Amino acid sequence: MSIAFELCNERLGYNGSKVLDGVTLRIREGERVALVGKSGAGKSTLLKRFFEQRRTDSAIIPQELGLVRPLSLFHNVYMGRLNAHAIWYNLANLVRPMPREVAAVQQVASRLGLSEDKLFERVGELSGGQQQRTAVARAIYQEAEILLGDEPVSSVDGRQSRVVLDNINDAYATAVLSMHDVGLAIAYTDRLIGLEGGRIIFDESTAGMDASDLDFLYQSS
Repeated sequence: MSIAFELCNERLGYNGSKVLDGVTLRIREGERVALVGKSGAGKSTLLKRFFEQRRTDSAIIPQELGLVRPLSLFHNVYMGRLNAHAIWYNLANLVRPMPREVAAVQQVASRLGLSEDKLFERVGELSGGQQQRTAVARAIYQEAEILLGDEPVSSVDGRQSRVVLDNINDAYATAVLSMHDVGLAIAYTDRLIGLEGGRIIFDESTAGMDASDLDFLYQSS
C-alpha cells in the first residue's frame, strides 16, 4: 500500500512558535485516521503540514471553512472543481450556471441535507451548520485523492454528523480528520492519533476501542 503522508522527527509550528516536536508517523493510502486531543494540542498544525505535502491532490475542509460568503452555495461547492475546467467555462458558470453543473452540485448537496431551495442563497445567509456542510460538499465535489478535515462536524448535531461522516467515507478511502467527538472518531475511522503537550502520545487502531479509553487525554493537568 502506498504512503499518503510521512513525517520523520519534524518540528511543526507557525510564526516561529513551536506547536509540535519530534513528530514521526506514516499514514498509508486507504487509511481513515482521526487526530484527537484538547484544543491547542496541534491537530490543525498537523493537518496543515499534511496539506503542504499533498496540496495538488488533497481536498481540505479548514476549520474556518474557507467559503466566499457573498457567493451562493452552488458557487462555493462548484469551486471544488475550478482546476478541472478552462477559465472561460468557470466564468460562464459564475454568470449563468449550466444545468449539468447545477444538477451535479445539487446531487452532492442534497446527500448532506442541503435542500434545493438553498442552492442559490448566499452562503453568508446560511446557518453555521449549513455553511459547514457546504464546505464538506465542496471537498466531496472536488473528487481529490485524499480528504483532510479540521473538525468537519463541529457545527452540526449528532444525526447530521453521522450523515456528513457517512458521505465523507463514501467519497474518500483516505482521510485524516481532526475530531473532538471521540465516539464518532472511533466509529468512523480506523486509527486514532492522540496529541498532547506538543507530541504524539499514542497511535492506535480503533478496533475494540471505547470512548472512555480516551478519557485520560482530556483530563485537566
